[in-house]
Amino acid sequence: MSIDQKNRAMTFPRVGKLIIIVFALAFILIGARAYQLYHYIFDGNVRSDYVLLIKDSTSFDDLIRQFEEDEVLENYKAFKWVSKKKDFRDKIKPGRYELQQGMTTNALVNKLRSRAQDPVDVTFNNVRLNEDLAGKVSKYIWADSTSIIELFSDTEQIEEWGFNPETYRTMFIPNTYEMYWTSEAPEFAERMNQEYHRFWNDERKAKAEQINLSPVEVTILASIVEQEIAKNDELKTVAGLYINRLHKGIPLQADPTVKYALGDFGIKRVLNKHLEIDSPYNTYKYAGLPPGPISFPSILAIDAVLNHEKNNYLYMCAKEDFSGYHNFAATLAEHNRNAAKYRAALDENKIYK
Repeated sequence: MSIDQKNRAMTFPRVGKLIIIVFALAFILIGARAYQLYHYIFDGNVRSDYVLLIKDSTSFDDLIRQFEEDEVLENYKAFKWVSKKKDFRDKIKPGRYELQQGMTTNALVNKLRSRAQDPVDVTFNNVRLNEDLAGKVSKYIWADSTSIIELFSDTEQIEEWGFNPETYRTMFIPNTYEMYWTSEAPEFAERMNQEYHRFWNDERKAKAEQINLSPVEVTILASIVEQEIAKNDELKTVAGLYINRLHKGIPLQADPTVKYALGDFGIKRVLNKHLEIDSPYNTYKYAGLPPGPISFPSILAIDAVLNHEKNNYLYMCAKEDFSGYHNFAATLAEHNRNAAKYRAALDENKIYK
């Protein structure tokens, strides 16, 4: 064998070893990168339960800053890498998202990318005025209080749903409803319309018909009944009393309607001068139901009217012990005695207005 042949024979094994080493290193690097990316995708990355609110103008950089400020993620590089691979960076969608502790980066990006919002419980109760409703609801959803108040002046929509500006409030039944945080005012109204028709099922409509009242009239009466009582166990008794007066054509003479007409709900003692206000809501001056509700009555109050107590009462007066309960009477003479006791208690406690 010549010298050249010997040299070539020695070179080939060295080249072969070098190739093997290069491939081995490449394999190790690829494996290491694959291992890293696997953990980027499938490792838990959310530190603790977190409610993420993404506004309409939020950018990807804004989202990262929000996560960093609230210390939401374990690995921001992983989130950025997965977001890029899934084409999420330029597709930020507004919404409310509930993130669970231990959620993987892949699950997180998929949730945000698909806009799989989590609903929020919208609760409103103990509401008297439109402004009260708007203030409560706007705390839960995107719509601000102004846009919700404007719903009550949208006469075209109000008439389309079979109401008028005075009765429209009967459509908004206090309860807890699941809605999306991104809901605008018209979506809220549409949902309330659906819930109104769901609430007034055949059974409730039949009960309303039995007392010769429409669903709207039942709700108007319920708003008065609820404002009259301080104790829920009197709801059905008071409802029965007012239905008796309605059927006999006797004015309701309900103090809460006078307060509503005056716009002064702090009055503790309704005086004769208060009763002179010329308003269709003054049930001392005008018989029958007022043109609309004086509050947004609860389901409990509405059902109390539908399932009212059968009694012969026509009069009621607050008890003189200020317990919040009432003395009920079937005759005017009995009522006058009860009223005299209550007026004496007011005078004794120096409550004059």
